[in-house]
Amino acid sequence: MNIRIRKTEKSNYFETEYLTREVFWNLYQSGCDVHLVLHNLRKSDNYVEELDLIAVLNGDIIGHIISTQAKVIDEQNIEHEVLCIGPIAVAKSMQSKGVGSKLMNYTISQARELGYKGMILFGNPDYYHRFGFRNAKEFGISTKDNQNFDPFMALELKENSLNTITGRFFDDAAFVTNSDELNEFEKLFPDKEKGEPKIKIVL
Repeated sequence: MNIRIRKTEKSNYFETEYLTREVFWNLYQSGCDVHLVLHNLRKSDNYVEELDLIAVLNGDIIGHIISTQAKVIDEQNIEHEVLCIGPIAVAKSMQSKGVGSKLMNYTISQARELGYKGMILFGNPDYYHRFGFRNAKEFGISTKDNQNFDPFMALELKENSLNTITGRFFDDAAFVTNSDELNEFEKLFPDKEKGEPKIKIVL
């Protein structure tokens, strides 16, 4: 497959939000708010245009990934800049065909070129370990609530680049949505029936 990875253009925004909604609908929660998270990340000061990427096959968008600036705050209240990966979405018909891996590998290489020290995400360890992600606890990084668990992972973009970065991780406020805003945003999309989540998250 001749899959091309390129930067997302503004004309692609709605299509990637629609794709994200389709992929995450009833997956981890009833309905979905991940497409709204994506929408709001693009309006944030932490938005990084070079790391808003799509996978294209035969002119069709089949995958999307975004990384935004985040921070780790240490015990001295010093802020250290890192990246937060996600959301990432691959069209259901194209899953398990290497599209997600292409998006991840390209994202990691671009982040290195941009000079970032590390990337942090919440995800499936069995999947993300293949890209070099490890439990963030190994780097002395916890969630903003001072917790650690296997799906909370970090990646050094250069050798020992996270050695001097410890503390609590804070991602963008866009990752928290409210129901009123979501209900209004949903009016832009076709009606879709909410159901029971397919995957129960246990941390």
